Amino acid sequence: MRIDKYLWCIRYFKTRSIATQACKKGSVRVNGDIVKPSRDVYPGDNITLRKNQINYQIEVLDLPPSRVGAKLVDLYRKDATPKEAFETNEMLQYAKTYYRKKGVGRPTKKDRRDLDDFTESTDDENEV
Repeated sequence: MRIDKYLWCIRYFKTRSIATQACKKGSVRVNGDIVKPSRDVYPGDNITLRKNQINYQIEVLDLPPSRVGAKLVDLYRKDATPKEAFETNEMLQYAKTYYRKKGVGRPTKKDRRDLDDFTESTDDENEV
């Protein structure tokens, strides 16, 4: 079975064309080698997949006949992705969070005062 079709069948990608694009970008490796979308996979192969800043590590257990339901995915792959990868991604999400969401509207009075205080302090440092 082709690697792009396999990744689509086990629900790592929503469409097969997205799986093909990921292979073309070099985000998919089989047994350590960057592969083309037409590369065949066999039971026992180790797949490394970079998606959403996480390096997924998958071991192929069996080849599905077609796209399978979410509950049956574990019959065809073994997920060996370390938990630290998910924790790191979660920490990145917290680092990007602000107290006011981006694009919510104009700055509040407190925001403007903070900006004024910041610009005044940098002007004072430049004069000295």
